[in-house]
Amino acid sequence: MFEGKTIVEIINMGGFTMYILLFCSVLSLGVMLAKLASYRRKSRTGRVEFMASIKSEIEKGAVARAIALCEASASPSAAVVRAGLKKHGHEEKIISNAMEREIMLETVKLEEYTSIIGTIGNTAVYIGLFGTVLGIVRAFHNISTIGTGGISVVIGGVSEALICTATGLMVAIPAVIGYNYFMKRVDTFVTEMEYCASETTDLLTTGKP
Repeated sequence: MFEGKTIVEIINMGGFTMYILLFCSVLSLGVMLAKLASYRRKSRTGRVEFMASIKSEIEKGAVARAIALCEASASPSAAVVRAGLKKHGHEEKIISNAMEREIMLETVKLEEYTSIIGTIGNTAVYIGLFGTVLGIVRAFHNISTIGTGGISVVIGGVSEALICTATGLMVAIPAVIGYNYFMKRVDTFVTEMEYCASETTDLLTTGKP
């Protein structure tokens, strides 16, 4: 079916929806690569080692140095701990509220652009089906216009139209997998932020981890 055909010719066989799917594929891949790089950068600092260094500085009374350690890290947990350290000397509720607000802000940042991947994963198949339906309608219209054509002509037109469905699946499956993976990573980051917030509250209010 595709013998001797170029990529452009194969795309043209599926109609304009193939270009929409191609755009969705490039956009989805770009977002996933960007998010992977971002999460990798944010997870370079281990939680256990980071909190051990924060505890050491707080026990020395060097809160400013602890804040500096937080600012040197790209980890979301570091931003949460920094928000709590900046409220050092205040009541426990004020410290906790400051870190809770920071957790919400960091969660929004972590989820940024992931909705694009989720949307593509949910709609790419339907875009492909839409292209397939249009292709089938076009095939039957051509047959009725020409007035001739057997089952082989119909099958040929349908097989070309099904390219859209196949492409839609190829775009949707990686997008769904990527979206689920990123949501799992976000959940892990949120758990770490909440743990660090709890530990920081203890360090600042009782002096105990």
